[in-house]
Amino acid sequence: MTKVNLAEKFAQFSDHWQPRLAGRVNGTDVRLLKIQGDFDWHAHADEDEMFVVIKGEMRMAFRDRTEHLHAGEFIIVPRGTEHRPGADEECEIMLIEPSSVVNTGDGAATERTVSELEEI
Repeated sequence: MTKVNLAEKFAQFSDHWQPRLAGRVNGTDVRLLKIQGDFDWHAHADEDEMFVVIKGEMRMAFRDRTEHLHAGEFIIVPRGTEHRPGADEECEIMLIEPSSVVNTGDGAATERTVSELEEI
């Protein structure tokens, strides 16, 4: 049981769209990632996801609208909702989601699919 400094954790990596495992609470992952550009459209049939913006700005596109988020804001994407996160400039995100979540959703694996999370 030790505290976690988010700035120190984010400083440990520089790649985009590669979530890292920062902690686990009751079967729920706390994942950190840096994003830039647009991700793939995808959905998670059985899991909700929570995106917390730590640094920068991001957008969450849905088929009918786009939400813009700034540092200190979060959005919960309900299960089954098709979405596409993105950011024009590098953005640091904390994801809170079940450990079962695959980053590219329920469809076929792509080059962006992360099968094992690196723990930081």
